[in-house]
Amino acid sequence: MKYIDEFQDPELARKLVEDIHATVTRPWALMEVCGGQTHSIIRHGIDQLLPDEVELIHGPGCPVCVTPLEVIDKALEIASRPEVIFCSYGDMLRVPGTGRDLFQVRGEGGDVRVVYSPLDALRIAQQNPGREVVFFGIGFETTAPPNAMTVHQARKLGIRNFSMLVSHVRVPPAIEAIMQSESCRVQGFLAAGHVCSVMGTGEYPALAERFRVPIVVTGFEPLDVLEGVRRTVRQLERGEHTVENAYARVVPPEGNPAAKAMLADIFEVTDRAWRGIGVIPDSGWRLAARHREFDAEHRFSVADIDTREPEACRAGEVLQGLLKPHECEAFGTACTPRTPLGATMVSSEGACAAYYLYRRLETSGTGAKQPAQATAPAAVNAPRTPDGTSTAPASAPLEGSPVV
Repeated sequence: MKYIDEFQDPELARKLVEDIHATVTRPWALMEVCGGQTHSIIRHGIDQLLPDEVELIHGPGCPVCVTPLEVIDKALEIASRPEVIFCSYGDMLRVPGTGRDLFQVRGEGGDVRVVYSPLDALRIAQQNPGREVVFFGIGFETTAPPNAMTVHQARKLGIRNFSMLVSHVRVPPAIEAIMQSESCRVQGFLAAGHVCSVMGTGEYPALAERFRVPIVVTGFEPLDVLEGVRRTVRQLERGEHTVENAYARVVPPEGNPAAKAMLADIFEVTDRAWRGIGVIPDSGWRLAARHREFDAEHRFSVADIDTREPEACRAGEVLQGLLKPHECEAFGTACTPRTPLGATMVSSEGACAAYYLYRRLETSGTGAKQPAQATAPAAVNAPRTPDGTSTAPASAPLEGSPVV
């Protein structure tokens, strides 16, 4: 537990919060890029410990959430075929496509299986030589290397009944697209530490210089997030815009050379559509032409898919940082984890799911449910259940808090 307890120390958290309060002199808007960071912020009430001048905007850092509806519908089409065993991480099963999800396909007789590794899917292919096994390969720079390794293994072992439905995306082009948007309010970024553990920090200095924004590589524990905020705010107050690594215990500047070599061997960069955002140039990976035989889209010919986004879902605005989850009229009413309109409510890294899980829900004038504003540090530190129950005494001091 060493590397958990140390980064949840309440006294150190208090000092970081006090330093941020002492540093801030004007309003700043910071975007945390990763959905894991969003969940840490909301779970531990970090946004409510910060001064009012510091606004945290939740970015498009949830891999499930940004997978476009068209790809979800392609997955549903492939998974419905009787010759197919469709393998996916569990998060994807409840993400709604046009009219249904993978759970419903399984209920209708489709062979949809939850796996915990792409190598599990490869093993299933070895055990079922008479079936086609398809793995749903989604995610950022973190999940792409093991998926690339699996394709490498499939070729090495001569497994021909395995293929992958690929929808991998890259973070730096998304940051560039966000900064180029006319509606962008972001003045600094907390970069996702695990992405940088693979890719290093080399892609960020040009972005920081071009858009004059500080980018601080940040981890996921409460002290990691607070330190990322502190460094970003300090740069902004000084008029600086450099790249800092506040997650050096995990992120070497060069990243993981072996993982990057595997990516370069199996994938090639391509334009990618992001759900709710649109196509971002050079923002994704696809299987390189020499590995096309493992491309499920090519193998199953699912090019002409008719997709229809639900009109009531505003997940796209949430993913761009233009809307907080509780500001959506459907939040907590028409849209819940059991009845999600979009992936942001059902994914374990989705911003809407974070608000639903960890905040007290109160009905606003618009019909949407909003998290209550905390009035004491201990209250905001306590995780909350969807029915609004706090797990900490209302008057408990910051010291001894189980989380921050």
